[in-house]
Amino acid sequence: MTGRWPTAALAAAAVLALTGPAAAEAPGDDPVTRGEYVMRAGGCVSCHTPRDEDAEFLAGGRALETPFGTFYGPNITPDPEYGLGDWSLDDFIGAMTEGRAPDGRHYYPVFPYTSYTRMRRQDLEDLWAYLQSLEPVSQPNRPHELHWHVRWRLPLAGWKWLNFEPGEFEPDPSRSETWNRGAYLVHALSHCAECHTPRTRTGGLDRDRWLAGARDGPEGETAPNITPHRETGIGRWSERHLVRYLDFGMDPDGDFAGGLMGEFIDESSSHLSDDDRRAIAHYILSLEPIEHAVD
Repeated sequence: MTGRWPTAALAAAAVLALTGPAAAEAPGDDPVTRGEYVMRAGGCVSCHTPRDEDAEFLAGGRALETPFGTFYGPNITPDPEYGLGDWSLDDFIGAMTEGRAPDGRHYYPVFPYTSYTRMRRQDLEDLWAYLQSLEPVSQPNRPHELHWHVRWRLPLAGWKWLNFEPGEFEPDPSRSETWNRGAYLVHALSHCAECHTPRTRTGGLDRDRWLAGARDGPEGETAPNITPHRETGIGRWSERHLVRYLDFGMDPDGDFAGGLMGEFIDESSSHLSDDDRRAIAHYILSLEPIEHAVD
């Protein structure tokens, strides 16, 4: 979903397009600083912080509307009662890569562990260091409001057997470092497929239409085809177009991202380094074009 910005905003965007945006600060040697970068790349804010101006950062309560009911993102601050304060690093890695709570319960796949399972151990450790550095917020988690037939978690074990392939991202040695970095960001951290890939009848990602768009995306929004198909995807975009879009949301036609994509840009991709945005663009535009109209 896009919309036209006022003339003044477009003028400011034109200046950015000519002069180039300032690069986001690249991660350094401090694990907390690196972890904050991973948090931004992973889009954590969009699920764990409500849109309200007075919402507590990463303290949960964000409503996620789905065909199965409403899920609420949990508190991931280090509060011992309502957050991650009593968790260990292994608990956290188990949640992120196996979709499993410390007590053994299966998480619903609205939590994109199906993508986070590709994350490198170092990124997981850095993200944990950052989350543990936050001020604890004693805010109770809001229970999900789900349709009766999905309230039991036991069937999720079967769902995982059908749809979940755990394992860390493996670089392709025949490809460039930039391509592999982009693939890692797209498949693991930024979990692009979770929105931009249609679902099968069992609710898994349709591997034959990877990133080819979904009519029934999160919160009922249509997620566009982002393969380089010239008619139904973004095949007419250049790498520069896509980098600019990921930085401040302007597409080649001068429209600006709105809805969930606009939020992702504000809270995630605009915080990445220029090199990482270029890597994402390079990887996505190298993919096989898939004809799939979702509009």
